Amino acid sequence: MAKVQLCNITVMDNPSPFLNPFQFEITFECIEELKEDLEWKMIYVGSAESEEYDQVLDSVFVGPIPEGKHMFVFQADPPNVTRIPENDAIGVTVVLLTCSYKGQEFIRVGYFINNEYSDQELRENPPSPPQFDKVIRNILASEPRVTRFKINWEDPSAPEPILNENSNSISTMECA
Repeated sequence: MAKVQLCNITVMDNPSPFLNPFQFEITFECIEELKEDLEWKMIYVGSAESEEYDQVLDSVFVGPIPEGKHMFVFQADPPNVTRIPENDAIGVTVVLLTCSYKGQEFIRVGYFINNEYSDQELRENPPSPPQFDKVIRNILASEPRVTRFKINWEDPSAPEPILNENSNSISTMECA
């Protein structure tokens, strides 16, 4: 059984100008004290064609964690626009939030993002190169994709088989 249960994630400052920081309020519950830190990562998918364009926007260690409910705001700068392929700059992409314990990822939450120009003229005639200062980022906050992985909470050198459990909603998750 997982020692950490994700209760809720609130997408803050959404929609937002593309160059604004990403902000997520994360609430989770620990069913027992964790001696080691949790590692949270925020990853921007720059292109569906290749992982080489993925950017880790930030990584933060939280812990040690006492038993109980916890909340923090995870904020990261926007992606480096020079690393995003021009053909993938406008349109749909993804931001991922992952959490690991002792180097083992146990949860991944993905949100679709729609990047588009705020100006109708630019939407109809997109400039080359993209003008990111005129792009609006809209995270589809109501439909996250949640994947859980079974991990060995005690001894990561003896990992248990990976188990994927997919859910289409995190907004209705409650900590018991």
